[in-house]
Amino acid sequence: MAMGKARGPRSGGRVLADALVAQGIGHVFAVPGESYLDVLDGLYERRKHINLVTCRFEAGAVNAAEAVGKLAGRPAAAFVTRGPGACHGAIGVHTAMQDSTPLLLFVGQIPFAETDRESFQEVDYRRMFQPLAKWVTQIDEASRIPELVAHAVDVATTGRPGPVVIALSEEMQKTQLAIADIPPAPVFSALPDPAALARMQALLATAKKPLAVLGGSCWSEQGRADIRSFLTAHDLPVTVAFRRQALYDNTLANYAGDLGVGSDPGLVARAQEADLVLAIGTRLGEPVTQGYTLFHDTPVIHVHPDAGEIGRWVRPVLGIVSGPNAFAAAAAALKPGKTPWSGWTKELRAAREAQRAVPDYAGPLNLAQAMRELEGLLEPEAILTCDAGNFATWPPRFINFTDNQRFIGPTNGAMGYAVPSAVGAKIAFPDRQVIALVGDGGFLMTGQEIATAFHHGVAPIVLVFNNSMYGTIRMYQERAYPGRVSGTALTNPDFARFIEAFGGHGETVASTAEFAPAFRRAVESGKPAVIELRTNPEQITSRATIAQLRAAAGKPAAPAKSRTPAARVKAKKPAKKR
Repeated sequence: MAMGKARGPRSGGRVLADALVAQGIGHVFAVPGESYLDVLDGLYERRKHINLVTCRFEAGAVNAAEAVGKLAGRPAAAFVTRGPGACHGAIGVHTAMQDSTPLLLFVGQIPFAETDRESFQEVDYRRMFQPLAKWVTQIDEASRIPELVAHAVDVATTGRPGPVVIALSEEMQKTQLAIADIPPAPVFSALPDPAALARMQALLATAKKPLAVLGGSCWSEQGRADIRSFLTAHDLPVTVAFRRQALYDNTLANYAGDLGVGSDPGLVARAQEADLVLAIGTRLGEPVTQGYTLFHDTPVIHVHPDAGEIGRWVRPVLGIVSGPNAFAAAAAALKPGKTPWSGWTKELRAAREAQRAVPDYAGPLNLAQAMRELEGLLEPEAILTCDAGNFATWPPRFINFTDNQRFIGPTNGAMGYAVPSAVGAKIAFPDRQVIALVGDGGFLMTGQEIATAFHHGVAPIVLVFNNSMYGTIRMYQERAYPGRVSGTALTNPDFARFIEAFGGHGETVASTAEFAPAFRRAVESGKPAVIELRTNPEQITSRATIAQLRAAAGKPAAPAKSRTPAARVKAKKPAKKR
């Protein structure tokens, strides 16, 4: 282990702050607690090297750190206090695990001498986080801080990336010691076996309807360029996995759409016709395989950095253990052969563009048209963060993301992700346009994290899709129990006034024509902004209405009894024109 000269004496809290700096951790998102006061003091000493972001809720802090790790490919850190703080933050760990995002979560712990007495806020974090994290450890000896922090970064970033949880005994942080810091370890991804690449080319040579599925995390700019070069040179039709919509340039002639929740049924049908699937980086989990129905009998070439993921459900004809960037570099160097599937690629691309056509939806606000207008308003390097919910199917269907844009969201379907992740993204990438897309349900889970944006002087824009219901659950409810609305209706505030209470910019959009001007005003304000989109609650998805769901379930359509945004508007003063 390469170590420099011992430094000190320093407190354990200061050693931990120095260890983060040594590992290149530039952002810490935290809700403070008395269980790690000494670390907070250490972070004060290193305030020129680490941006300590004070958050309002532990779930928001961890989601913000997760978003930075997802965008940067290197972990950010989150700090929460023991007991309740750790429980609140657990959702972000689960998100990072299912999204394969590098993340460090530090949890303050009780004094080590009080272990197993059910001390105040005591939790055994190894047991609590074991099924949620890639690795869980606890630091009880200050002398092990540099070692364990360095190893945590290695674990979080190598193989299949993921979250690491580190508990910090309270008294350990006070220990005075002289110890050396440990620098980062240059760890390179496994290269694909040349024999495997030759086998892949042989399988491609026999295909008539191949299909590529891109997913995974920690793609570098060069990796994205290399995989684009390989896929375009071979004219392979490309789909992206759930929540990975901006992993591949959607404007390219071989982009076919996304496989995940709310996918184009036509694309799913064509995926069933594929005679060879090249799955690169993706785990081939439940959303991508449409509930484990796709690719069961299809020859699959599966490329993944974790050998344990290959063959986990889909038994491949060829498994290649490699990181996505290393595979992309090797694949880009391959000489393309004949491509008899060019007509197939054109067919899939035409279907993608056809399903982007704007339907004539009922109601004054056509979300499809608004999303098409948003596409034209996005900056070339815009970052969009997306929450969970039915509303989240509108942007991928109607927006073609370009190569330098990013679209991130929780693959585990965690509500409350979009706002804190947008705040974290804007803090880490202040020069990039950052837009959060969130439903009315998700916004009132973690929307208070917009206060963090004001506190740290950044200005994300939040689009709140308001249909006054938990839309996804209502959709399933109408399919299974049509007309029996229970537990899914919501009563909401005036979201524009909510942001104005902070001193931000608020807009209310009730018609299609109002959207683009409202968005431009939000951008020009230079303030954190919320644009409330008052959507038609009857249009439950981009492909179905509540009446259609009830009809499909065999129940005659009836007017929805839930209080709609439109009805609420009539009960209030007219919407403020901004």
